[in-house]
Amino acid sequence: MKKLLSLLSTILISASSFAQAEIGLDEKIDQIFGNLTGWFVGLIFYQIPITEEVGLYWVLIPLILGALFFTIYFGIPGIKLLPVSIRTVRGDYEHVEESEGQPNLIDGDNPDTIRVEGADGEVSHFQALTAALSATVGLGNIAGVAVAVVVGGAGATFWMILAGILGMSSKFVECTLGVKYREVGEDGRIYGGPMYYLKKGFGEKNMAGLGKFLAVAFAILCIGGSFGGGNMFQANQATSMLLQSFNISSSYAGSLVGLLMALVVGIVIIGGIKRIAQVTEKIVPFMALIYVGAALVIIVMNISLVPEAISTIVVKAFSPTAITGGVLGVLVQGFKRAAFSNEAGVGSAAIAHSAVKTKYPASEGVVALLEPLIDTVIICTITALVIVIGNLKGMYLFGGSDGNTTITETGQVLSGVDLTSYVFESNIPHFSYILTIAVVLFAFSTMISWSYYGLQSWTFLFGKGKNKEMTYKILFCLFVIVGAAAKMGNVLDFSDAMIFGMMVPNMIGLMFLYPKVKEELNRYLAKIKG
Repeated sequence: MKKLLSLLSTILISASSFAQAEIGLDEKIDQIFGNLTGWFVGLIFYQIPITEEVGLYWVLIPLILGALFFTIYFGIPGIKLLPVSIRTVRGDYEHVEESEGQPNLIDGDNPDTIRVEGADGEVSHFQALTAALSATVGLGNIAGVAVAVVVGGAGATFWMILAGILGMSSKFVECTLGVKYREVGEDGRIYGGPMYYLKKGFGEKNMAGLGKFLAVAFAILCIGGSFGGGNMFQANQATSMLLQSFNISSSYAGSLVGLLMALVVGIVIIGGIKRIAQVTEKIVPFMALIYVGAALVIIVMNISLVPEAISTIVVKAFSPTAITGGVLGVLVQGFKRAAFSNEAGVGSAAIAHSAVKTKYPASEGVVALLEPLIDTVIICTITALVIVIGNLKGMYLFGGSDGNTTITETGQVLSGVDLTSYVFESNIPHFSYILTIAVVLFAFSTMISWSYYGLQSWTFLFGKGKNKEMTYKILFCLFVIVGAAAKMGNVLDFSDAMIFGMMVPNMIGLMFLYPKVKEELNRYLAKIKG
């Protein structure tokens, strides 16, 4: 391990020096890359004109319609199955997994996760949930919500909540399938996700050719997304905020931060899903406590404005001002933010949830329901409420089509994470430093979870084996430092497009395989009731 880390450090330092020595090279590469891939980005993020002012990303249509269908078909599982979900994640139904005798503990195994000798898996329900949450809870909850509310007005919050509830259904379906069709290696390691349920599920329907094609397409897109949106973007934004908060302007600072971040990420991801789960189960509750706790403090400090804020959110959802593009414009902003935040229907979370220790696929499907609830319905909504309260206090106005708003007192033009930081700082002095730490933790947890998503797709395409896996992990760490040091807007746009491109093969799979989910749900419910 020491030799490996030493080699990794040497590679990263060399990459850092090269990036800084070739000033302007990253911009040239980015421009060329943009010319070559702009068509793909434009295709994935093409907006269907609804009005002269409002357009809807076409990728949101199958996500929304699919989620609506699953919500109706399964009888609003986000509400109906919520009690079962909570009981499952806290271990109330552990008895249904039990076999005769005691489990064989192998050196290094966690007794809490190796519950049953007869059940495959590597992590507990809670660990699988936090690993998946760590990939979705992040900058979108802090920066993206502010942009959505500024553009769409307070009413965007209402539609964001509704989209989050619908997204719970998609997560339930894809994560149940992830466990059902996973594969178990000879060493007990789990390999799962859309790649496997597309290949095996379509094979059962005598459409093996189509299934393999969709599985390969998903894997390629997932690897690209893991290097970009799940890695470079996170490293870039975390480094930028860190340097800005502490007024660091050295030309080498970005590379040094990236180097340190890459080393820490490398140490975690080399340990595999068990190590990742052990880290995320501690980081996710901690960072959520910091961020949500501070937001709740602000809400309590402005408790007299809360009824008006809630009333404004509901009223403006159906009677927005003309500048926001009407009801459709507000709806689009809310649904877009929810989809971009919780990734329901994209298929990424199914990879993390596939590693759970269970005999019943639906047991993890119901746990996955909590993801959009926590990510969108709770965290995003609390952020939006804080932003709306700031607007009611006259700190700034909504309606900026570019997401920017002017601060009334200072005349500053702010957007995204800067606006959220301003609101928090105005209510809790010096909180910007704490928020910076939270952003870094958000970014770090997102990177380690996406590394696992990319690795699973990598092994699906290139085969299993330590050397093949280590190749991916080293590449992933290199991209951490590149993302922290370079300016690569087009590369990041392309990687984001790849993440949402994952939706196409995944949603096709969900629409073909959802009856299997019904069977698994009935089997699990019958077991826990019996």
